Amino acid sequence: MDTIEIGLWVTGGLLVLVVLGMRVAFAAALAGLIGLIWVFWSKKGYDAGEFSWALGVAVKTAGQVPHGKVSSQALSLIPTFILIGYLAYYAGLTRALFEAAKRWIAWVPGGLAVSTVFATAGFAAVSGASVATAAVFARIAIPEMLKAGYDKRFAAGVVAAGGTLASLIPPSAILVIYAIIVEQDVGKLLLAGFIPGMFSALVYGLLIVGLAVTLKTIGPPVGGFTWRERMSALLPALPIVMVVVIIIFFVYNPLPDWVRIGPIQIGGDSWGTPTEGGAVGAFIVFCMALWRGMRLPELRDALVETAKLSIMIFSIIWGVLIYVRFLGFADLPSAFADWITTLDYSPMLILICILLAYAVLGMFMDAIGMLLLTLPVVYPAIMALNGGEFVSAEDSAFGMSGPMCAIWFGILVVKMAEFCLITPPIGLNCFVVAGVRPELSVQDVFRGVTPFFLADAVTIALLVAFPWIVLWLPSLA
Repeated sequence: MDTIEIGLWVTGGLLVLVVLGMRVAFAAALAGLIGLIWVFWSKKGYDAGEFSWALGVAVKTAGQVPHGKVSSQALSLIPTFILIGYLAYYAGLTRALFEAAKRWIAWVPGGLAVSTVFATAGFAAVSGASVATAAVFARIAIPEMLKAGYDKRFAAGVVAAGGTLASLIPPSAILVIYAIIVEQDVGKLLLAGFIPGMFSALVYGLLIVGLAVTLKTIGPPVGGFTWRERMSALLPALPIVMVVVIIIFFVYNPLPDWVRIGPIQIGGDSWGTPTEGGAVGAFIVFCMALWRGMRLPELRDALVETAKLSIMIFSIIWGVLIYVRFLGFADLPSAFADWITTLDYSPMLILICILLAYAVLGMFMDAIGMLLLTLPVVYPAIMALNGGEFVSAEDSAFGMSGPMCAIWFGILVVKMAEFCLITPPIGLNCFVVAGVRPELSVQDVFRGVTPFFLADAVTIALLVAFPWIVLWLPSLA
């Protein structure tokens, strides 16, 4: 049995473990370790006396992965961005954001729901976690919508779907993970997610308005706000906008010449890296939280919630990277890429089939685990399909250079990961909303989120058909 066959058997076993309910982190680590033992032992002809050698080499190889990969500076983005979100919540900034959106938008049909979507988009700009966004607005927005007469299922669906926007709008933890796995520029990928994220929010808003107009009882408009009340609501929400502007300026604004040639030299072309930008943003929100009266219990809760979510993400990364190391020894990614390029179908049709496969796979796996498990195999195939890592736009299959194709595909798969956060049976955002609101069952949330499947399908189709939506901003960086 060659290494390719070993790779296929171990991958099949991994999928069985996941379907049976084992956590992705543990299933991937176990499959990766078994696969490494199998590959090394096969090189010794399955000699019984060499099994202990294969076991020792496999354990050492797997043991090097957690520190070697997770010590990457880019991964430190994740806890800082998550911390920004929780500090903003405990400082009351999220409620101020929702209140501003409500006073300006709630007069349209389905206005409170549309306000929720745009408020979640605003919060996503300072929080990198979809789960945190869904949990925060389940506490803030759902009671407001129920008080206004909204159907409880629809209200829950709006929050669960709106929470997914944090996957695309920078800072995004999933985009950071994608960048690390495929070894692409984190800053450009985060920048690329901004327009598609806001575009997704706009599509959600239009869907809600259409449903409210068609079904009169689904979302009554809320009026009665004067212009003075609207203007006064903007000031408490300004800190969120200020943090976003500061982070963008810090990461993407080029250094002036007087700094480059001055006595204090700063490395790089901008004021700081995305990691440093996240740290600056967290410090600013922390100061705002103290100014707005946050006390020690709230700070402790913010730190604990940040630690819990960060540890969950890092645990998945540790386990999956052991499996990824095994895939490298099994040579499965290059074999899959070679097979994809020999198919007698158009590259666009193959891409669409891969995206549909992600939609199915996402019904049984969480978003981060799904991307970490599939990207080491799928990403090389897509790049080969386009013409290679360094192909020019003129010679490529998708009409874009290798680096631009990597960014475009990254946004597409992260959007698919958003889609998977609300699909049954394990749509994580739906479980989070149901857990926060005891009056809602998981079935209620899944039913309420169903119309947003159509919105996500439309958004993905437009991102595939018009890549410039994704690539315009990073092309300027």
